[in-house]
Amino acid sequence: MDQTSVDICVNTDGQEISRYDRLHFATIRIVHETLYGVFVNPYRLLTQAGLRRGQRVLEVGCGPGFFTIPAAKIAGETGRVIALDINPAAVEYVSRKIAGSGLANVETRLADATETRLVDESVDLAFLFGVMHSFKDVNKLLREMNRVLTPNGILSIQSRLPEKELLETVGATQLFKFREATKGVYVFEKKL
Repeated sequence: MDQTSVDICVNTDGQEISRYDRLHFATIRIVHETLYGVFVNPYRLLTQAGLRRGQRVLEVGCGPGFFTIPAAKIAGETGRVIALDINPAAVEYVSRKIAGSGLANVETRLADATETRLVDESVDLAFLFGVMHSFKDVNKLLREMNRVLTPNGILSIQSRLPEKELLETVGATQLFKFREATKGVYVFEKKL
């Protein structure tokens, strides 16, 4: 990435990244790569979320990739992880992180999670860890997750929302049924 003092810089793919996106991402990266790892075991949370070997997985809001590499390792060679973020600085960073890891089962995508451009019913499990609060239209997000999930696909959410509010929000859409909650990870199954 060309680090200049102007408001816009360009990533390795020639895409512009604004100063806001770079600063926002830098803040998230510092927290995730220093403090977050002290308190959070990504493998434990992903296992609680229902992630298993061989699944096609969508990570919504990959940020600096705290969960990306562990998700790819759990999914294994027969699985696939799509790490999606709306911030081009995050996508650029995670793309480099993946290239350095030697993993071949991860794809990064710059996209809004309410319009992923993924094929219908192409994902076995989607996880939203710590990102749901950032969506203005949660119903639109949940409709998109329902569209991309396979029949009986899993939607796993870790959120700052109080449990009652989270269950009511997801339940109000009538798109998912609540399956279980384990230590802050809420697992829903797509209704048929």
